Amino acid sequence: MLQELFGFLSYYIPELMCVVLMTTLLVAEASVKNENGPRDKIYAYALAVLALTLIPLIQNLGKVPTHIFHNAVTIDPFSTLVKIIMVVGTMGAIWLSRSSRDIYTNLKSEFVIMAVGVLIGGMLLASANNMLTVYLGIETLSILSYVMSSLKRDESTSTEAGMKYALYGGLSAGVALFGMSHLYGALGSIQFVEMMPKLSGLEGGSLAIVLVSFLMFFVGIGYKISLFPFHMWTPDVYQGSPIPVTAFFSIVPKVAGLATLVRVSFVFFSDGSALTASWIGLILVISAMTMTVGNVTAIGQTSVKRLLAFSSIGHVGMMILGIVVLNDVGVQAILFYGIAYLFMTLIAFYITSHLSDMYGTDTYDVFKGLVYKHPVMAIIMAGVLFSLAGMPPFSGFIAKFNIFSVVIEKKYYGIAIVAALNSCVSLYYYMKLAKIMMFSKSDGDERVLGFTFQNQAVIVALFIPVVFLGIFWEQAMILSGNASVFIK
Repeated sequence: MLQELFGFLSYYIPELMCVVLMTTLLVAEASVKNENGPRDKIYAYALAVLALTLIPLIQNLGKVPTHIFHNAVTIDPFSTLVKIIMVVGTMGAIWLSRSSRDIYTNLKSEFVIMAVGVLIGGMLLASANNMLTVYLGIETLSILSYVMSSLKRDESTSTEAGMKYALYGGLSAGVALFGMSHLYGALGSIQFVEMMPKLSGLEGGSLAIVLVSFLMFFVGIGYKISLFPFHMWTPDVYQGSPIPVTAFFSIVPKVAGLATLVRVSFVFFSDGSALTASWIGLILVISAMTMTVGNVTAIGQTSVKRLLAFSSIGHVGMMILGIVVLNDVGVQAILFYGIAYLFMTLIAFYITSHLSDMYGTDTYDVFKGLVYKHPVMAIIMAGVLFSLAGMPPFSGFIAKFNIFSVVIEKKYYGIAIVAALNSCVSLYYYMKLAKIMMFSKSDGDERVLGFTFQNQAVIVALFIPVVFLGIFWEQAMILSGNASVFIK
């Protein structure tokens, strides 16, 4: 028994490292004497441990997929690659919070501690292999997120963001848990591997109950990744939260929720059962509505944070199209999109954060004439906007191309047309911001204080994958192509 436990723990080292990191960060913050003093050592320690976490994660990519802890958790290449994306995203958000003025100095350690806690919940969610583990992952991730969104406690918009997030989150979690309880009643188990074979024998009323139960379960996941019609909280929470928190929310919770949706779809609906057509139809409709609402609503925004919020809704709508093919090619497309989206999002929020700190607002006006004051930053931001719109030769083009390929191969031509039209819509509002940066005159000649040499070097380093993945995309596709979902 003890030997088996240690064998399981050898797969779970990254999560254990994060738990130890969060615990030691709590002790370190409690030991700080100067409440308003710098937290450089805490930042350095957190970033170093998270970087070390990548080592066992990379090692897990080469291990044989397995279920651990009595089938409660799955360790496979898919979940491992998702965890790598989340760890890098957490590191990026922590680095941004270090220099951001949008979080009070005496709360910066709290941000780091809670970010690691949300990461732990996200990692649990990515590997969840039964309903209880899914719920624990959602709640661990969500409860800390509610606090993070309201870190600016002296500002009503931040308090409002935290309240809305908590209310929507509590309601959606309750609906999801209600659906899980019905699934347990109908199938007699919470274990995915035990529930899956029983689906094929259902008929009549039992089949209808299971379908409704999966719809309620879908509510909890759909809320977490901002799918229509569960997206209403996203723009207000993104705008009210400090920018490092917004950047973090754009990556870690969304990737974790998307991973859960992928796993549930593969486990329960890849066998062509009676529920498969209904589930695929649901994904197609939700995807079309999510893309359309996200991109069309983004057109009228004047706040860049709200623009990026609606943009993220549109991108999630595009990403879930990789699910409808229910094969490893679709998973490959989703993972590549997630990797590309990680770097694009971090850069967009980095530049927005430094401009917002300088001028005290995140409206389009702060981007006026940026090319004349910081040409490198303006060019990189323009490149990111082109990439987000899906223009070559950037990674965003390849990410969208992969999604289009799997959808067209499955002959879902209608949704492919909807996705193409949405890409055209997104091009308008992205290029509107790029035009302001490149051709509008600046209201002043002062340089942005946040664009130090160190910060600009980080932004340039993050931009390299945006270009590299667009040109040498085959190498990244090989990596993501090996990340299959283990469902046996």
